[in-house]
Order: sequence, then C-alpha cells, then structure tokens
Amino acid sequence: MRTILKLDIKTYAGSIGLNLDIKTYAFVIQFYFSIDLERDGDHSRGARSVGACYGRNGNNLPIQADVVALYNTNGIGRMRIYDPDTATLQDLRGSDIELILDVPKDSLQSLGSDASAASQWVQNNIVNYADVKFKYIAVRWKRSTTHRDSSSMRSPRNAKCSFSDSVSSYITPIMTFLVNNGSPLLANVYTYFSYVGNLQDIQLSYASFTSPGVVMQDGNLGYQNLFDAVMDALYSALEKAGGSNVAIMVSESGWLSEGSTAAMVNNAGTYYRNLINHVKGGTPKKSGQAIGTYLFAMFNENLKAARIEQHFGLFTTDKQSKYQLTFT
Repeated sequence: MRTILKLDIKTYAGSIGLNLDIKTYAFVIQFYFSIDLERDGDHSRGARSVGACYGRNGNNLPIQADVVALYNTNGIGRMRIYDPDTATLQDLRGSDIELILDVPKDSLQSLGSDASAASQWVQNNIVNYADVKFKYIAVRWKRSTTHRDSSSMRSPRNAKCSFSDSVSSYITPIMTFLVNNGSPLLANVYTYFSYVGNLQDIQLSYASFTSPGVVMQDGNLGYQNLFDAVMDALYSALEKAGGSNVAIMVSESGWLSEGSTAAMVNNAGTYYRNLINHVKGGTPKKSGQAIGTYLFAMFNENLKAARIEQHFGLFTTDKQSKYQLTFT
C-alpha cells in the first residue's frame, strides 16, 4: 500500500509561489499532490472522467447507502470523501466507484509522528476494505498566507508562468516524487471565486464557459474561458519545475446556487454542464487530453459557514437533481 502526499495551498495565485506575467484576470486555486494507488497512469478515463465530492457537513443529509445508490443511479463513477467514514466505506464495498480518501486534518499530526499509528490507520481504513476501489489516499500539507491583494492577481500569459524561488525547496522534491510515481497534481479550481473577486476585469461569460470568442491570447493559444487559462498556467509551471509529464486532476470545482453575487441556479447549472462537457477535450495547451474532474459537491451542507459555503449542492437533500446533469 502506497501513501499519497497532498499539498493544500488555499490562496490566490500571487501567494502560492507562482511567477506570473501579469495580464487581465484574477484566479483562485488550491493545490494537492498525490500518488495513484493503482499506478496505471490513467487519471481521466474518458467517459468516466467526471466525479463528485461527497461532504457530510450537514444534519439533514441522506444516509450513506442512499448516497452511494445516488452515485450509481446517476452514473457518477468517482467519489471524493474527506474522512474514512465507516458507513460510506461499507456501502462502497463491491461497487465500481473509484474513491479519493482524504486523511482528516485532525489526524495528521499523530499519524505523521507515529509510524505505528499511521500503519494502523492504513490497516483500519484501507486494507480492511480490499473490495473498495481506492484511487488516491490524500494527505494534506497546508501553507498559510494572508496575501489578498486582488489588484496584483491577474491571469498569466501561461508560457511565462513558473513557481517562484521561495517555494523551490519543496516544489522540486515534490515534482520528483510525482514524476517517479506517475502521480497527478490535484488542483481545486474555482472560477466563481475569481469572478466575484474581480468583477471589474472578469466577465461572467469568461468564468462560466459561455464567452462567444477568445478573451485572452497567449502566443498561438487563444483562451475562451478562465478555467483553461488557470489549467495551462499550472501546466507551464509544472514544466519549468521538471514536471512536464505530470498530469493535473481537478479535485474540486463548482458554482454556488445562492448566497452571493451571481449565485443562482441558472448560473450554477450552466457552469456544471459546461464544465462536464469541456473537460473531455482538454485545454488549448493539452488539447485532446481529458481532465479528470470532481464536481463540488453532492449536497448543500448546512453546518458549514453561512451563505457561500452552504450552497454548492448538485442534489437536494431529498436526492433530487438540481441541474439534470449527465455524467456519462
């Protein structure tokens, strides 16, 4: 059994150690570094490239067995969960659903300092579920920042994007780790937050895949949506860090349906439908290469922070689809 290393950097691009050629549009991302348990190098799987994140931070959610059934009924072949919930793992036994399992944040210190505790965690939550299709096991390493000057956080000319010298001490060994293990970089990409954080420069159409034409030109590559611009900036940075063959998997992306600017069912539905269709074809820089993508999230979670954090659900708590999405 192999371990997954995940780096979580929740911040704006200007604070994560990317050197950007400043242009026009802000964006917000999170990074995760991971290893493929199957070691098959297949991070998209074509028609099964889209999954959904299953958070349980609510007191009115369906039971786990019903959630697994909902995945199967809707053809959602990939799931991400944020802790090793026993009921969820039991209900996934024998299913064809591929799983990303996060190590909970409150367990990191004890597992990182005690090898026997870490081995027992793997035994209890992975080995004991041999008939669950674990794809990734994720361990979070968070780098905090307070930089939030959105005026300097613009969409890059992607060919010039790179990691800064200040983060090279850990980026270089992580790239080596990913390359040697054939593992992807996992990135949470939310164009919604980029849009609401810079309404002056970013158009709703550019953030939601509905722009009628090219918005940003980078050499011979034209960008009609912000998602592609963010992804290709990351690809360029990986190349310069020695990770030209490292794939990127989008481990979260979503649009909320209420609680903030442009947060409405129509906008959210448009974003999710366009995202599902778009990731099948890759980006301008990686045309034809499907991007494994996890939509956030299955349900609204009413115990999260009020307003924005509570309204990302794809389904209502009584298991009705909000957007009539097609996952296959």
